[in-house]
Amino acid sequence: MTTGARSSPPDDAALAALIPVVYDELRRIARGYLGRERPGHTLQPTALVNEVYLRLRKDRAQDWQTRAQVIGIAARAMRQILIEAARARNAQKRGADFVRVTLDERVAAGTGPEVDVLAVDAALTRLAALDAVQARLVELRYFGGLTIDECAEALGVSAATVKRHWAVARAWLQREIARDADGR
Repeated sequence: MTTGARSSPPDDAALAALIPVVYDELRRIARGYLGRERPGHTLQPTALVNEVYLRLRKDRAQDWQTRAQVIGIAARAMRQILIEAARARNAQKRGADFVRVTLDERVAAGTGPEVDVLAVDAALTRLAALDAVQARLVELRYFGGLTIDECAEALGVSAATVKRHWAVARAWLQREIARDADGR
């Protein structure tokens, strides 16, 4: 992409320097999420990471400094891309069967069951209204695959605080998703 006579803003340069550092990890995360998608989906890990990169470049307000920060923000972008893909798929095919979500480390690592991304998004949106920090933590852990220590760095809190918030947020989301799946 050429920008003509304009030079790239400093944010682009900082992001461009950090992307090679986190690229393999973002691909690993993308493979994990896409591995839980329905068979025959068309989105590939490389395409998902590239789409994330394009969205990050549009976000001029960020001050790209750390690996954890880029992965955390990329996790939010990845979440939005997956949600958009799920909504588009549902718009084409109403009445699809969804699998109940389990929010545990197996899911974040890509070894858990198929995920209903829309159910997670709806519950996460409700959680954000109650506690924005816990919602952000879920994005970092669940969509970003960050460790407790990496989340602590990205959020600027202690690892013990992250563990407490993670336990509460995970239990709350599991309850909400189960309630939604049961139609209550």
